[in-house]
Amino acid sequence: LPYPSYMPLHHLPFAQRLAKLQDPSLKAKLVQEKPFSIGAFEDYIISSFHKMYRLGDAPNYEPEPSESATARATREGQSAPGIVWDWMMENEGQGIVYFPIFGYAEGNMEALRHLLEHPRTRLGLGDGGAHCGAICDASIQTFMLTHWARDRTRGAKLGLEHVVQTISHDTATFYGLDDRGLVRPGYKADLNVIDFEGLHLHAPRIVRDLPAEGRRFVQDADGYVATIVSGKVTQRGGSPTGELPGELVRGRKSAPAA
Repeated sequence: LPYPSYMPLHHLPFAQRLAKLQDPSLKAKLVQEKPFSIGAFEDYIISSFHKMYRLGDAPNYEPEPSESATARATREGQSAPGIVWDWMMENEGQGIVYFPIFGYAEGNMEALRHLLEHPRTRLGLGDGGAHCGAICDASIQTFMLTHWARDRTRGAKLGLEHVVQTISHDTATFYGLDDRGLVRPGYKADLNVIDFEGLHLHAPRIVRDLPAEGRRFVQDADGYVATIVSGKVTQRGGSPTGELPGELVRGRKSAPAA
């Protein structure tokens, strides 16, 4: 956070930093400060409290605009920065603030629904390498199943069959992996056995296991009964079995002969 009163704390170990941040007088000072400019895009994010939401666990990725920090501050007679501060201090200082950008300009996911229904849409992006301390795309397949095929309330859902085809067969063939994505004799036996009603996505959490204690988001899910790769069970109930049949994929893979 590029706030003058926060900068002296920036390099402290997390536990020490958290202890100082729990001082109410520091909060009162920080929420009144103007942050340093660090770039046009970053400045926009830091100042756009109307687009900030408490993520929670289970995370709500399609919140009502009335739940934004600005809306809640107006309703409750508080400051928006103070609302966001309280969200971040949840869970021992590891609370997550959700800032949707593209596709959420109207305060809902209807534009995304139209894209997801388009036959040319493919779901294969993983942005965890480039922005792994700010974005967690690893949950996209689980989110497609839970939010779009089962839980969405702020608009129409997507059919389960459509979602499964999009995240398996359509993505595989788009990348030239024609030997997978179908349950058919001769195809690569990569399968997930899923408890659909028990599928649950947890909020992202930060771990520091990169070189120099670099941070990245990870996100856990419940409801995967088994994960099978090349016919071998690699995970059961979310725990690894020790089987490691995966290998580097080099180039296109042809479909098995009929």
